Amino acid sequence: TQLITVYITGLCLSFSEMKWVFCLLSAGLFLAHKSDLSILYRSVDRVRRNTANPSDILRLMKQPVGPTRTAVRAADYMDNTVKLIKRSLERREKRSINATDLISDDDLKVIADLTGCSAQVRIPSCRTTPNLDKFRTGSSNCNNNRLGSSNTPFARWLPAEYQDTISLPKGWDSQRKTIVLNKVREVSNRILSTANADVESDPSYTLLVTFFAQWTDHDLSLTPQSPAIRSFSNGINCDQGCERTEPCFPIQFPRDDPRVGEQCIPFFRSAPACGSGNTGYIFGASNVRQQINSLTAYIDAGQVYGEEDIKARFLRNLTSDKGLLRVNTQFTDNGKELLPFSSSTTNVCATRARITNNTNAQEVPCFVGGDERTNENIALISLHTLFVREHNRLARALANLNPQWDGERLYQEARKIMGGYMQVITFRDYLLHIVGPDILAKQLSTYPGYDKNVDPSISNVFATAAYRFAHLMIQPFMFRLDEQYQEHPKFPSPLLHKSFFAPWRVIFEGGLDPIIRGLVGRQAKLNTQNHMMTDELRDRLFKFFAKLAMDLASLNMQRGRDHGLPGYNKWRGFCGLSQPRNQAELANVLNNPNLAKKLLDLYRTPDNIDVWLGGVAEPFVPGGRVGPLFACLISTQFQRVRQGDRLWWEIKGVFTKAQRKSLKDVSLARIICDNTGVTDVPKKPFQYQARPKSGYTKCDKIPAFDLSPWKERIV
Repeated sequence: TQLITVYITGLCLSFSEMKWVFCLLSAGLFLAHKSDLSILYRSVDRVRRNTANPSDILRLMKQPVGPTRTAVRAADYMDNTVKLIKRSLERREKRSINATDLISDDDLKVIADLTGCSAQVRIPSCRTTPNLDKFRTGSSNCNNNRLGSSNTPFARWLPAEYQDTISLPKGWDSQRKTIVLNKVREVSNRILSTANADVESDPSYTLLVTFFAQWTDHDLSLTPQSPAIRSFSNGINCDQGCERTEPCFPIQFPRDDPRVGEQCIPFFRSAPACGSGNTGYIFGASNVRQQINSLTAYIDAGQVYGEEDIKARFLRNLTSDKGLLRVNTQFTDNGKELLPFSSSTTNVCATRARITNNTNAQEVPCFVGGDERTNENIALISLHTLFVREHNRLARALANLNPQWDGERLYQEARKIMGGYMQVITFRDYLLHIVGPDILAKQLSTYPGYDKNVDPSISNVFATAAYRFAHLMIQPFMFRLDEQYQEHPKFPSPLLHKSFFAPWRVIFEGGLDPIIRGLVGRQAKLNTQNHMMTDELRDRLFKFFAKLAMDLASLNMQRGRDHGLPGYNKWRGFCGLSQPRNQAELANVLNNPNLAKKLLDLYRTPDNIDVWLGGVAEPFVPGGRVGPLFACLISTQFQRVRQGDRLWWEIKGVFTKAQRKSLKDVSLARIICDNTGVTDVPKKPFQYQARPKSGYTKCDKIPAFDLSPWKERIV
């Protein structure tokens, strides 16, 4: 690749005027595409040969597909092309320059057109989209003037802070001493490490709170990585070296790290968005690198249905006109539906033989859901399966009520109800336990109505930091319980790291019921300042794939730096909170002098603290499970998501008055009862209570969802 780069660059520079720009553009596209495909194929090949490492798995899971791939590649190609031009111009001019200084705006616009970037920032026409005021589209392009639609940049609530002010992460060049930032792995070791035996359980909330956070997150945000993951400048494979060279931003180990012999964890930068960085101003955008959210910002059950219409259609059962979602045709769960299998020739879910040490164990493919991360763990698989079953239950019930409806109408109405479910359960039941009753009453109680001037787009700080609070609520085990809510005698609770990408555990080890009972009948981990993140996530993330394992705490902090997030104090200021300037003031904010000292030993000043770490280190707000900073950021985000949604369930005309009354009474406990073999369940599944001798509430005592308002009168 390096030889080709040198040859093509020399050839291009022999041309005159505009021709050399287009020549370099072609070279940039060719080389980016070559790198893109070669590394992807290498990851696929490793999976096939059973030699994949954790970064291969993350790469395939976060590999952009469909329209997202088009958007990411357009941005990546333009970025690579401009960088190629910049390096060529620097060699010609013998001085450091900005490439855009010697290329006219017209030339840059031509490059943007040819790479496809112009199309990514163009507002689509919604005139021909049917039923715009009745049903959502997959991408939500026509909800609120494209705000919050899929494949658009994250919102910036504060200006980004990059080392070079444009795109390089803070700490990229260790020679620059303007901001002192320790290695994120060193911070992880000193502040967050928690042995499994030291985990404290939450006295108030169930493990379902933890995984419902992941469930809602997968409805709201996904940041794709750049497909070109071999360094474009020197051809270095980001998996095989520890050099920082775009897009490689490896997590380096400190010298005294317990994982002796390891130098770094591979880390790949998030893909840039079209119209950001060096070329941003040609679109009227900020001249700063932005990242893409491949999902919609709306609470619309997108993790069930997909973030764009082509994928939504793929997930449907079109063999009949009944409005159903596809299900598995090979296996059932005691007669109940399971998710369909992936048809991919690679299988990152072939983990059974390695975990059980049985080379003859039957492997199964990954499941397919509306989100690419469906198979991350068996709890997430269970929630995906639960709500696919609920969609199909609703579609069948609606068909009985309205036999005149065709499959399209049945599908759209069931999907619309499911979106309403998610909005009600999230605001009425779930957020209360996260941000606490005081902030809920202040910002998220009475619905103020739709406001087209409110931007619902997911903010970078929410997706990259604040909404990762639940990583510190994850237990080291994936609990599986029997009918009496005791440890399952046949299928005991596996360690967390043995539950990643393991759909076979659902198929061959008791199905959904034991896992659902574990979610509602066992406690979440309690995040304490002494015991933050279990080492199942800090030292054994995806461990069964290879010796090298990921560290989720380090990944979170490195991602924040990759995205140019300002430090802890800037966000405290954004929320109107005090900004501690020294150890005494930080100790007062954290109510913990020892932790304040440990943090300042690492960061020197509170200004430098990574916002994710500062947020999860704060004491909880009353009744919540985050501190004041994250309570502010999370409530602000959900406030904007609700108010900027033209199809929010409480708006008159979206649902009828009678339908809104039914939705208001939706019960997550009832959804569990209707779609599993569980016969008794806590009436409030997010709130922990030890099971009494008489059991939890019997399913026949929990009112069914009233679908009668959806019966259509035939005139």
